[in-house]
Amino acid sequence: MKLPFFPLQTVFFPGETVPLHIFEERYKQLINDCRSEAITFGIPVYINDRVAFGTEVQLVEVVTTYDNGSMDIVCVARQIFKVITFDSEMEGKKYAGGVVQFLEGVNDGDLKVKEDVLERIKELYDLMEVPFEMIPAPKFNTYMLAHKMGLSFDQEYELLQLTKESARLDYILEHLDRTITVLKQVDMAKTMIEMNGHFRNFDPLDFKDFKI
Repeated sequence: MKLPFFPLQTVFFPGETVPLHIFEERYKQLINDCRSEAITFGIPVYINDRVAFGTEVQLVEVVTTYDNGSMDIVCVARQIFKVITFDSEMEGKKYAGGVVQFLEGVNDGDLKVKEDVLERIKELYDLMEVPFEMIPAPKFNTYMLAHKMGLSFDQEYELLQLTKESARLDYILEHLDRTITVLKQVDMAKTMIEMNGHFRNFDPLDFKDFKI
């Protein structure tokens, strides 16, 4: 399938709301085509000087149109794709495009693993003293909080390429375990630093039972 492209240095996950400010002439043309022809477009992730994977998005609403033709729009992310070909301009258009292959998702997430992930997320938020409203495990999927677990840009891109929910859960669980361990170590170091310089009461040792 061929899609118009709007490459960005951002990862969008299926189901996510995508707010965009459109100001370049080529993308004004793209959004106007989306409105008039009811087409979708792809947001390939620009990373390491190339584009290989991205997410198809659908225009939902043009929120504001300014006098100069720029727009604030809202889209919704749909399917993940692999870029097969890339053309800097589609035929007769100012914007880029190319052939994509959609990745078939596998919804094989285990309920117990989802519960483990949610518990780790709660622990992470507690360590950061950030409120967290628990999500029922049967309603949870890995895309829902993907931007809210401290993943780096590279890690989000790796997550985007995992087609199996089970693989994404394992990836996130491993990341959360590492992050929580680091945060606990930092918290312990902070406590030790705060104790340094304070008068502390030490129990004297009884030397009578010591042996050399």
